Amino acid sequence: MNHLLWSIAEPCSRPYNANNSCSLKHANADGVITLPPSTTIEVLYNDHHHWLTGWLRCKLGCPQNAADLAHDTFIRVLSAREAPTLIEPRAFLTTVAKRVLFNYYRRQDLERAYLDALAQMPEHVAPSEEDRAIILQTLVELDQLLDGLPVQVKRAFLLAQLDGLTYAQIGAQLGISIATVKRHLHKAALRCYFAL
Repeated sequence: MNHLLWSIAEPCSRPYNANNSCSLKHANADGVITLPPSTTIEVLYNDHHHWLTGWLRCKLGCPQNAADLAHDTFIRVLSAREAPTLIEPRAFLTTVAKRVLFNYYRRQDLERAYLDALAQMPEHVAPSEEDRAIILQTLVELDQLLDGLPVQVKRAFLLAQLDGLTYAQIGAQLGISIATVKRHLHKAALRCYFAL
């Protein structure tokens, strides 16, 4: 019974860090107390979720979007390969939240460009609302897939796949040789292949 009581945390008097929390603790063979990864994230969430939501609300000006992005930030932390060891949890959360915020703005730009293109189409040709949602989701996934590739590689890939241009047409439009077009398309195709 005493070993069960030992695992229930006593109140902490020191400031928070990931290696010193008030949650369930486990001692290894050397007697060093560590936290399981899920507990570390739980403590991080409980201690800093409200602060992070407020920080995002200041950046976005919208409480609902701030709550969504705070949630997405913690999902990113949870989906990390290893649980983070934190000395400065707010600095860590700010870094992750900035990445989530960047992706949010990028998605907004992509959605705005898509809706502008749709507005230029005649009504009888424009896709239905359901098709719009599917196309937009596909564009976002494609953007994430090609993220990190040089702009010219992305443009060559999109010109080939979406516009159906030939190597010569792509080369003329981008001002590059056919060999460079092939190299760009090969690089983009490899990215797509390894993403599957």
